[in-house]
Amino acid sequence: MGFFLETLIGGLTSGMLYALIGLGFVLIFKASGVFNFAQGAMVLVAALSMARFSEWLPRWLGFESLLLANVLAFVVTAGLMCLLAVAIERLVLRHLVNQDLATLLMATIGITYFLDGMGQTLFGSDVYRIDVGMPKDPLFLLDNVFEGGVLVNPEDLIAALVAAALVALLALFFQYTGTGRALRAVADDHQAAQSVGIPLNRIWVIVWSVAGIVALVAGIVWGSKLGVQFSLSTAALRALPVVILGGLTSVPGAIVGGLIIGVGEKLSEVYLGPMIGGGIEIWFAYVLALVFLLFRPQGLFGEKIIDRV
Repeated sequence: MGFFLETLIGGLTSGMLYALIGLGFVLIFKASGVFNFAQGAMVLVAALSMARFSEWLPRWLGFESLLLANVLAFVVTAGLMCLLAVAIERLVLRHLVNQDLATLLMATIGITYFLDGMGQTLFGSDVYRIDVGMPKDPLFLLDNVFEGGVLVNPEDLIAALVAAALVALLALFFQYTGTGRALRAVADDHQAAQSVGIPLNRIWVIVWSVAGIVALVAGIVWGSKLGVQFSLSTAALRALPVVILGGLTSVPGAIVGGLIIGVGEKLSEVYLGPMIGGGIEIWFAYVLALVFLLFRPQGLFGEKIIDRV
């Protein structure tokens, strides 16, 4: 039972890491109706910026405090992601208003390759580390219930709490603020939103800025856990099944989808892997996403699209 709980907790925490990236996909889709392939590159750039500025700022400003370095690096990186959002809106999205969704999708692919190249040019291509002071030593819980206890990584627990807090804030933002409702209106119909006075350009800047902040949080968590390297941008591919499962328009769905996939990957690899030779963890999420695309394409919490003719 103790081993099962360890596997379950490991799956839940992995799922929360996937969900952090999935949140960025959901935010952009809710505001523009387009799937943002650049989310993984945004996570990479944010993580690189956080890692490098936390290293550079103490040297430039002459202090040694790790906490101050991380706070300043977070502020600088958040500002950088907001400036990036403004640049994307001014140089790309503004010229594609009311274009086909396929055109917007191709634009996000172009943004992906640009961000990958820009990140390497500005910050280098080595492997960097992010040290935000999160505890690394594992905890042994319930040792009086199970022999040896249950091994838990406190860093994963902190990441799960951060993701849960983000979900709560974003859900409140979309549901109870005027800007959040405007974002939903823009996603439903760009032209109709403009006709009632919703400034499309400003809305896109806001949502890309929020997605950039979410990418920064995800980059810090992933970078602290695994290191910052250019393969980090491929982590977004692991989040694709998450948003398919939870629904492209649902913020809570991103979390639920992440938890289901994280737990499913771990349990299937541990208990079914030895029977069929392993490797289930690699393809489990995509097979599950394919099943949902066949039988419930809107996901668990997504809005079902009804076309009237």
